[in-house]
Amino acid sequence: MTVLDDRIEMAEECGELTLDVLFEWLEKMPIPEGTKVEIVGGNIFMSPQRQNHWEIIFDIAEQLRAKYPRKRLASDVRIDFPGHLNGFACDLAAMAERSVKDSKGRWRYQDVEFVAEVISKDTAGNDYGPKKDTYAAAEVPVYLIVDPYTGEWHLHTLPKDGKYHSDVSFSFGEDINLTGTPVGLTLKTDEFPRD
Repeated sequence: MTVLDDRIEMAEECGELTLDVLFEWLEKMPIPEGTKVEIVGGNIFMSPQRQNHWEIIFDIAEQLRAKYPRKRLASDVRIDFPGHLNGFACDLAAMAERSVKDSKGRWRYQDVEFVAEVISKDTAGNDYGPKKDTYAAAEVPVYLIVDPYTGEWHLHTLPKDGKYHSDVSFSFGEDINLTGTPVGLTLKTDEFPRD
């Protein structure tokens, strides 16, 4: 038995299962390359990334570069959010200019200005449900869901009291106006591929 196995066993016995312990355990698993892993409400989710999924993420990231330097963008990087064991690996996150990483070298959820999640069939319920609720509770100013199965995007803004107070949805091809948000840009969606 390794030290990590001992720590996990001790944490489970004490009821102190933490995100760090869970992620340490996951790092020891043979997870296939190209698989996104995150923890939502204490549940571990793994999903392979499809080409269309990546193209949408990359398209959004390229457009965000008009405002955000590469070092303030993150994709599939662990960010711990409030709530019970929420270690999300956002498809794409943009950090505020004042952002600083915590003592463990991770982005702080308080500095996230924008999150985009591209829907995968098996984890869509997380993006539309608990992750949306968590992003609102964390007061992430802009949460964008892009759904290649329906060919629609869903923009959530104005977080307050644990929920988003503005929701706008349109089909691919319609611009996403973020000029009234901290992002301050308009995103084009006409090249987003559909599944």
